[in-house]
Amino acid sequence: MEKTMRLDKFLCACLDISRKEAKELVKKGRIQIEGKTVKKSDQRIQTETDTVLWDGKELFFEEFHYLMLHKPAGVISATKDRQERTVIDLIKESYKEKLFPAGRLDKDTEGLLLLTDDGELAHNLLSPKKHVEKTYFAKVLGKIGQEAVNAFSEGVPIGNGETAKPAVLEIIDSRQEESKVLITITEGKFHQIKRMMKAVGSEVLYLKRISMGSLSLDETLPLGKYRKLSNDEIQKLKEETC
Repeated sequence: MEKTMRLDKFLCACLDISRKEAKELVKKGRIQIEGKTVKKSDQRIQTETDTVLWDGKELFFEEFHYLMLHKPAGVISATKDRQERTVIDLIKESYKEKLFPAGRLDKDTEGLLLLTDDGELAHNLLSPKKHVEKTYFAKVLGKIGQEAVNAFSEGVPIGNGETAKPAVLEIIDSRQEESKVLITITEGKFHQIKRMMKAVGSEVLYLKRISMGSLSLDETLPLGKYRKLSNDEIQKLKEETC
């Protein structure tokens, strides 16, 4: 992160405004640094230590943005689409156009989705070489037993000449009509969990991602809502994918 920065550039980043608009704010005396009204928009500031106020409101510089979205069914994991509602359409932040989903969830899948503009972190989270675990809660058709658990642990063929890497299938509740399971995978092939369940003679009825690496879905977050990641959550993600 850049530790020193021109004030006008800082204002542009924090307020999502143009350089001309930033200079105008300074000219009108609406910006203060350490309690003093600023006269020059080109002065350099310490982004980590200087207190910058805009009309009395403190501004904080964020090089990148990280949002945890509780994705609802019915929206697609894309930035733009002419026909479908996208996950970006759920975001109200001024920087929403910079964001993209780190990975994807199917349209009918709910749960944890990370939205960010940090390309390096997103790449590392999705890289097969990093083996980042993704855990899902699923309701599936029929009774699931030890045979399916064993098959998942060995890696099941999922069609089109592909075989899923070994995964963890944990049975929560197994009944004749419907079972509840947890599934942990380390890759992200197209419709992977649906294809894996089909390979063991079942069918996914409901699917929800509950964690991705060290990041777990905040269960207090309603469907369709989001929040910023904490510094601790961001740091842990970076540490496990470096």
